[in-house]
Amino acid sequence: MIWSIEKPKNEMDRIFSYASGTPEREALMKEIEAMKSRTEEIPLIINGKEVKTGEIAEVRAPHEHDVLLANASLATESELKEAIDAALDAHEKWADMDWYHRAAIFMKAADMLAGPERTKNIASIMMNQSKTPFEAEIDLAELVDFWRFNTYYMRFLYEEQPDQAPMEYNRFDWRPLEGFILAVPPFNFYSIGGNLPTAPAMVGNTILWKPSRAVILTNYYIMKVLMDAGLPKGVINFVPFSSKHSDVVLKHPYFAGLHFTGSYETLVTIWKTIGENLVNYKNFPRIVGETGGKDFILVHRSANPIEVGVNIIRGGFEAQGQKCSAVARVYVPESLWEPIKSYLLREIPKVKYGPVEDLNNFMGAVINKEGFDKAVSYLEYAKQHPDEYEFIYGGGYDSSKGWFIQPTVIKTTNPKGKLITEEIFAPIITVYTYPDDAYEEALHLCDESTPYGLTGSIFAKDREAVITAEKRLRYTAGNFYINDKPTGAIVARQPFGGARNSGTNDKAGFWINITRWLNPRTIKETSVPARDWPRPFMK
Repeated sequence: MIWSIEKPKNEMDRIFSYASGTPEREALMKEIEAMKSRTEEIPLIINGKEVKTGEIAEVRAPHEHDVLLANASLATESELKEAIDAALDAHEKWADMDWYHRAAIFMKAADMLAGPERTKNIASIMMNQSKTPFEAEIDLAELVDFWRFNTYYMRFLYEEQPDQAPMEYNRFDWRPLEGFILAVPPFNFYSIGGNLPTAPAMVGNTILWKPSRAVILTNYYIMKVLMDAGLPKGVINFVPFSSKHSDVVLKHPYFAGLHFTGSYETLVTIWKTIGENLVNYKNFPRIVGETGGKDFILVHRSANPIEVGVNIIRGGFEAQGQKCSAVARVYVPESLWEPIKSYLLREIPKVKYGPVEDLNNFMGAVINKEGFDKAVSYLEYAKQHPDEYEFIYGGGYDSSKGWFIQPTVIKTTNPKGKLITEEIFAPIITVYTYPDDAYEEALHLCDESTPYGLTGSIFAKDREAVITAEKRLRYTAGNFYINDKPTGAIVARQPFGGARNSGTNDKAGFWINITRWLNPRTIKETSVPARDWPRPFMK
């Protein structure tokens, strides 16, 4: 069957504003109040059935410790074995389903999420991930885009076929991987929570989905949308579990792949386990992983200070700096530091933070105690080393009601010090100033001071400076921005991912990622088989 899928338009371009007086704002506030008044009991979903266990994780609002959003069941070894069996049992029928029927499920899910399920899911993102309405909208819109564009890319790949020749017919059988995929998304993006299990599933794979414990509620709501859209039983099994049970999954002979976003250290640990068990697997597992970043803005002396300041604030403080792409380090020429500093000192005090249901706030809270304690440790380290660090603004924190970190800018004299090289994942930005005539040296510092290579940006009006940065920083960022903050990648327009210690760079939001979950078989059919074995040179 030939079924056309038009290239989608980005939902990201159609997000709601929630401005005062809009019906969307009123509906959202009602949904938030309803969500705060109840505690969801979240089961596992194994083979389409709800399963409850005795191991429970509490899910609380990061900005309001007293708000218990959910009690979530965690899988133990027995439930994980059951989920693996369900995934393997569902594999053949799901893989054999015509691609357009698989696509229809995810396209329906996208329409449901963009329509009737939108407000509930926006409210859950705000309450469970402490995001503002704007951040929640772009997060939800990105998942809608993932589902729509990935189905489009799936058809595009199925149409890709080998060359033909006289008396032979050649074709690809675009098979899924043989076995099951483990999807391990992070806490910070709802969209990644939904994309990691579904991108492999679209092309016929079956999945074990391990959501981050901190955001089980939002991920569960995604799972419910998929089930309501008609996802067959066993295709995606929703099984949050403790890392102590990981061997049940990672050492299984039919473990076929890992779709991961999280810390560098966690990916390395998982990868080592996979490597130690290679001889036990039926196939070499595919590993697709995106980890952290220490993302930068590098300023040339020709840049506009106001434009730089605006993008430092938006790029570093939206979502509390809890984006893999968030601005964490800034290199500024000495001649521009005073105007940039003046702008930041004027504007950052206007950056309000607190409970996100107060729509006057620009920031919420960091995700949990672990993230809070980590951020505080860096702030205290800087305070203990005043010879190296100068607090330009901020440095405060408060955990009495929520995990709040004050938006902070710190100037360092050490371009290879702790704060400017290590990932913090909080609204903490470290600035280093360099002599105006040392632009190339600043590029070199930016390139080799951290082990990461995720995102970064250059601000300059001088085109030669832009060209030089683009060349010198070629391997420093998988997503590179010119005169823009290094955040806000949009599906299909800025396919996302980085290399070095930032991951395998398989570009979520593009067809490159989809190919990682396919295992093509080449089929050659000869129309007129040979009837005599000797070769011409023998006659």
